[in-house]
This record gives sequence, structure tokens and C-alpha cells, in this order.
Amino acid sequence: MRDEPSYLPPPEDVLEIGAPEQFAALAHPLRQRLLFALGHRPATVSRLAAQLDAKKGNVAHHLKVLREAGLVHIAETRQVRGGTEQYYQRTARRMVVAEPQAAGTAAMLAAVAQELDLSPAEPHLTLRHLRLSPSKARELGETLARLVDEAEENAEDQPVHGALVALYQQALPAGTTGPASPRVRPQRTTMSGDHL
Repeated sequence: MRDEPSYLPPPEDVLEIGAPEQFAALAHPLRQRLLFALGHRPATVSRLAAQLDAKKGNVAHHLKVLREAGLVHIAETRQVRGGTEQYYQRTARRMVVAEPQAAGTAAMLAAVAQELDLSPAEPHLTLRHLRLSPSKARELGETLARLVDEAEENAEDQPVHGALVALYQQALPAGTTGPASPRVRPQRTTMSGDHL
């Protein structure tokens, strides 16, 4: 096995998603899975295709879309057998979607569902509905984000785990009136570490 190149960490720690082309890029489950796969280290089209059980042409196309949206970049190129091998890397360790859009959220959840289905270990999946004041909801969101950020061990020999954290205010059914509460800005969707 040949030596793997050593890489610098992504150039940015946090990238805030907001441009239309970024939302369009996130609106496809394979592109979400590519971003998941590029969570720790750069990889080539061939390696990503094998890891995700996808065709190299599809992987190359979706990497191009992600690159044009500024979500991945080429970290290094190497000459191999008369050709050039490109190593793709995420542009940021963590990507934050400040105002999630339905298409991007649906794609992210579809990609996570595929990851859960392929997981060799029993996943933990819980959905709870909680009655919280706006300040308590904000506190819970900040605590969850901090727990995920602090959990990373950076041990290369350990398995990769995905963590999806979502906190949202449930919409009232049409025609229902509830307690008057100010419109709260949607919680951020955070994609970090190995999984966006």
C-alpha cells in the first residue's frame, strides 16, 4: 500500500450555508453522503465511489456541483500512472444552515436514513416532543450543539459515528390556535465533524 499524503485540516472551522447554489447542492442525498464521507480526510473519486457503492461518473458529477457551491475543494493533486489524481476535501469542518430550506433538509434526512440503514452497530434514534419556553429551547439547542462539539476524540483508529442534532418548534395544525408566542427564528441545522 502506498503512503497516503498528509493533509492540513479544512481551511475553515465553520461555513454558514446561505447561498441558493449551496441549498441546491445540499438537495441531493448522494451529495450529502459525499460530504459525510469527506468529514475527516480528503478522498479521491475512486475511493468515494467504492466507499459509497456509487458509480465514479456520478461521484465526479456530484463533487463538481459541491465544488461549484463552495462546499468542497481540491486539497491536493498527485500524478499517478500518467494521470492526475485529485483529493477532495470539505471547505469547513462544520457547516451551519442558519435558515434551513425544505429541499436541503429532506435531502439531509434521506442521507442520514441511508447511513442508519448501513450502520453495522445498533443506532440510537429518538424523537421527543417537549413543551419549552423560547429561552429554554435556545438553552437546549446550545447545550446539544456543545455536547456534539465536545464529543470528538480525534482518535484515527476508532469507528466514525454520525450525530444529527435538530431542535425545531412544532407547527400548530391549520385552524388551531395555541398560546400566543412570538415567531421564533428556526433553530440552526448543524452538520459537523464526520457528518456534515
